Order: sequence, then C-alpha cells, then structure tokens
Amino acid sequence: MPELPEVETIKRGLEGLIIDRRIKKVSNDNAKSFPNSQADVDSFMIGSAVAGVSRRAKVLMIDLESDYTLVIHLKMTGQIVFVDNTVRFGAGHPTDSLVKNLPDKSTRVEIFFEDESKLYFNDQRKFGWMRLLPKLEVPNIDFMKKVGPEPLADDFTAKQFIASFKRRSNSRIKAALLDQSVIAGVGNIYADESLWGAQIHPEKRVGELTDKHLTKLYEQVRAVMNLSIQKGGSTDKNYIDAEGKRGSYLEFANVFRREGQACGRCQTTIQKTRVAGRGTHICPICQKL
Repeated sequence: MPELPEVETIKRGLEGLIIDRRIKKVSNDNAKSFPNSQADVDSFMIGSAVAGVSRRAKVLMIDLESDYTLVIHLKMTGQIVFVDNTVRFGAGHPTDSLVKNLPDKSTRVEIFFEDESKLYFNDQRKFGWMRLLPKLEVPNIDFMKKVGPEPLADDFTAKQFIASFKRRSNSRIKAALLDQSVIAGVGNIYADESLWGAQIHPEKRVGELTDKHLTKLYEQVRAVMNLSIQKGGSTDKNYIDAEGKRGSYLEFANVFRREGQACGRCQTTIQKTRVAGRGTHICPICQKL
C-alpha cells in the first residue's frame, strides 16, 4: 500500500495534467472498483471539467466542477495512467501497464476527456476503488471521519502532535505512529525512519516519552516525509514517481532495509525485529529501550 509521500507525489503529477480537462465518457469493467450508479455518472461526471486534485492521508481526490468528487484509493496494486498525444504519466504499481497500450486486462476505469486524452485506473487485484460522491459528503465518509491530522499541514503544530499521541499513553510508540486515527499517512517505512531520527525505541510506551521526545519525533516525521516527497517516494517495488521513475528515498534511508549494516550515527549494526506486527529496523545503541 502506498504511504503518504507516494500519494502526494501522484497528486502533484496529476495536478499538472488533468485540471480543466472536461470529461466526455466513462467506462468501467468492475462494480467493486467503480461503485457508482450510471445516473450519477451521467449527471455529475459526463460534461464536467476537473476543478482540482487533492489528497487526504493516503487517498486521492479529483474534484469536478459539478461539485462532485472522485475519491480514489489505490490499495495494493492500483495505478493511475494519463495519456494524450504528447504526454504519458504513469504512477502506481510498476507493471507493463504503465508503458504499454491501454486499456488492458488490469484496467478497471477509463475516463475519456473531450480533447481525446484519457485517464486510466488500473488495478490487478481489484482491491482499489474510485467512488463518485458529492463534494460536501466526502468529509463524512467513514475513512475521513476516523483519520487523524495531516502531519505535513502548515498549521499542524508540535503541540497538536503531542496531544494526539498522549491519548494513546499505554500504546507502544510505533503502534501509535501506525494508527491512522492518531496521525494520517505514516506507514512502516516512515515510522522506522522517524523513530531512528528521534532516537526513540519503537517499543517505548507513549506515556514514557517526554514532551521533548515527542517534539523531536514530530520534527523527524515531517523531515522524513518531506525528504521522501522530494525524492519521488520510497516504495521502490510498488510505486514510481510522477515522471515514471521509481522512488529514490530508500537510497537515503537510515535504518529501513539496512539490517546488518552500520548505523550512520554510531556505527552499531542495525537490527531487524518485529513491533506492532510489522518488520522493524532499529539501532540498538541509538534507540535504547
């Protein structure tokens, strides 16, 4: 599943390509992938132009001038591919569908624009979805009501970060970081990297951490995610960036997938263990329990 920086990278790529393009036709091959009535598609998609592209946590949103929104979750194997006469943008699971003729057997939704360009939603495993909803209803869907604050929002402060985590004082800090209701979009890679940067052991209880510890973690979460966005994302096996290149953040990672290598801070051998049900990478000296 993509983490927040990967989805942000995809969002930025689409922003430069599809805004103001008007939808001419929509086809789909799977009701689970496109759970929308034909009446709604005809009334609120067909003839409407794209007004904006946004992201909330790991979910993409394409706003239409009809005041409806396409809410898109790529899940494990989703792809977004845009094609016109001069540009091909592919983002998502790196199969040949990103570069070969479309539609193909993985194509679930095909959006035709009036200028003959097309937007494809491909998904091999059919776990992802593209839902058409009134824009005003988007904040009320279950996912949006449960998801925590955006870690990269300009108005998200260290004080708010600390307050969010202190509600989980009995939880291990890594489990709390991965809890999307505490903070949005932090997955396994960024949890490990942020905890290493803040010199916090992932099994520490939140209640054992001081405000100073949590402030440092807040700073590291934001720094790690911003660096990953600059590098085009991190999940090199499953996601590629907006230019069709695989994300390069893992080349700069400090602990994730570095087990057996020397810690860049103290030269101790990085270890891999298991915390919160996930493979976890730590430096046993920098991150003492």
